[in-house]
Amino acid sequence: MGEPLRAILWDVDGTLAETELAGHRLAFNAAFADHDLPWRWDRHTYRRLLAVGGGRERIAAWMEQQRVGNGPSDQGSALLDRLVASKKRHYGALLQRGQLPLRPGVARLIAAAASAGLAQWIVTTSSRSAVQALTQNSLGEQAGAFSGWICGDDVERKKPDPEGYRLALARMDLAAGVLAVEDSPQGLAAATAAGVPTLITLSEVSRSEPLEAFAAAVAVVDGLGTEQQPLTVLRGPACPGGVATLSWLEQLLPSS
Repeated sequence: MGEPLRAILWDVDGTLAETELAGHRLAFNAAFADHDLPWRWDRHTYRRLLAVGGGRERIAAWMEQQRVGNGPSDQGSALLDRLVASKKRHYGALLQRGQLPLRPGVARLIAAAASAGLAQWIVTTSSRSAVQALTQNSLGEQAGAFSGWICGDDVERKKPDPEGYRLALARMDLAAGVLAVEDSPQGLAAATAAGVPTLITLSEVSRSEPLEAFAAAVAVVDGLGTEQQPLTVLRGPACPGGVATLSWLEQLLPSS
């Protein structure tokens, strides 16, 4: 018999909502325009930059590239602070306009887990302010289903480092019966390094990754599924009806 499912740890960007290309990327570009910078991240560039965990770190890495090896300066640090603040404002405005809805099947599964009394936590590299904006504008009544958040502000090392997942496990005081839901190789690496079995739900960004990049996942699907949009299992046990249910998630946990 497998472990009973006790908790779900949710990634945010690309997992709860398709926030990367149509959200964060646009907000970064708007921040650059605010400061009269000639930088624009197209989809290809942004996909490459996603290898750097965290928005602040992503801008800093880009700034280093543009300086062609010059070391950081006080002036560069001040600009970085202004760009981060500007980007947060633009991202919040996108959410307020309702442009970043939850992915199909997400609200249903969150509600089912809440009704079953499962613990649900967010584990993300995003800032607490970005998660707050998403919960207020996209999660709606499902926002109260989460027992807590582990955000980029809470850790020293972001995904693919497992620090965030280890912190969530410690705060839940659980070591078994926990499943992570992620969309990226970086998130998968973080969760599995913390010993958390992981379901990959491919996002707009991660669909371009080879399936081998998700070899450590317990299952890989193209979404969580609805009656109108049933999911496809790319690897893992068959999912009857094409909808990820709690009973199907429980099948993904290791045998005791």
